[in-house]
Amino acid sequence: MKMVVAYIRHEAFEPIRSELLELGFPSLSITEVKGSGRQKGITERYRGTDLTHYLRPKLKLECVVADGDVPTVVDAVLRHARTGAVGDGKLFVLPVEQAYRIRTGESGEDTLQAHDATSAALP
Repeated sequence: MKMVVAYIRHEAFEPIRSELLELGFPSLSITEVKGSGRQKGITERYRGTDLTHYLRPKLKLECVVADGDVPTVVDAVLRHARTGAVGDGKLFVLPVEQAYRIRTGESGEDTLQAHDATSAALP
């Protein structure tokens, strides 16, 4: 099992979410984060003073998938998050030692089974 963690621009999220849902990966965690990297700060003028914001807002997307599904998820994220400009974000793939479904007590990759697109759609 692997955890795909991506730091992306806000506007890239909806196309990524839609494609992952269609591919059968509806389970995502999203966190609004701020960070700095190669993207320079943005300077704005406020009440006659220049203010520079070095921490840029991003979304942190997390998805745990079976090893064989990693390329599918990574490709979907890269396809929609890449603009070619500085600040597109980063993507990491991390090993996951174990997973448990709390409701049933299942463990391992059984907790990660990908859904078919029809059962994954929201009502």
